[in-house]
Order: sequence, then structure tokens, then C-alpha cells
Amino acid sequence: MPKSIIRGYYEDLEQKKLNGKKCRKCDKITFPPTAMCEHCGSRDVEAFKLSGEGELLYVSHSMAPPPNPRFNKLAPYAYGHVRLEEGVYVQAIINGVGIDPESLMEYYQKCPLKVVTDIIEAEGLSILAFKVK
Repeated sequence: MPKSIIRGYYEDLEQKKLNGKKCRKCDKITFPPTAMCEHCGSRDVEAFKLSGEGELLYVSHSMAPPPNPRFNKLAPYAYGHVRLEEGVYVQAIINGVGIDPESLMEYYQKCPLKVVTDIIEAEGLSILAFKVK
């Protein structure tokens, strides 16, 4: 039986790896990884290691209450939109950013800012996060 793509994604995060899928047909990257290319629909995709570096484009505060109970102990937290070096856009927790209005405005005005992957753990599950360099 083939390995679950979702299980593989979380196992990679546990090992501090950030992997997507690269399409052999259109050469674009899908992240998080899926069974087919999100750009052209081809199933001819292969594992692709992402750098884990990018730019924070926008930062805000988390939802209250969090969308999943696993996030309750992490809340409140900053949440942002990141463009990885490979051109992939992701949304994730942004560590080290205060969520008070003044801090958020300060970061918002400085964006884009360089970020790196900073995978965290939430009740036994590795979660994608980033931190400002």
C-alpha cells in the first residue's frame, strides 16, 4: 500500500523537513503536497525539497477561538502569509511576533521580511511555522 501523502507531510515536519511536489509536466510546485499538480492537474509529480526560506508578506493575529483544539495552548499567536523562495505561497504561524496592535502594525509596515521555517509542536503534532530572520 502506498504511503499516505498527509502522513508523509507530517513525518517530514517532525524531521524539520519541508517538502512539496514538483510537476514533471509544468515544472511548478504544489505545497502542501498532494497527489496531483494544483496548477495543471497532472498526476506526474515527484517529491521536492523546499528551502524553508521566504518572505513574510502580511501578518495578523490568530482567530479566537483557534480553528483546531490542538492550537488552544499556542493561542494567541501571529499568523501570516509567506512566499517561499520557490514561489509557493503558504499561510502559517509566525513565531516571535507580538499580537498587540502596535507590534502587528510595526511588522506590517516592515513587510516583506525574510523568514525561515520554525516548525513547532502542538499536542504531539508538528505544525508549520516561520520566524523572522
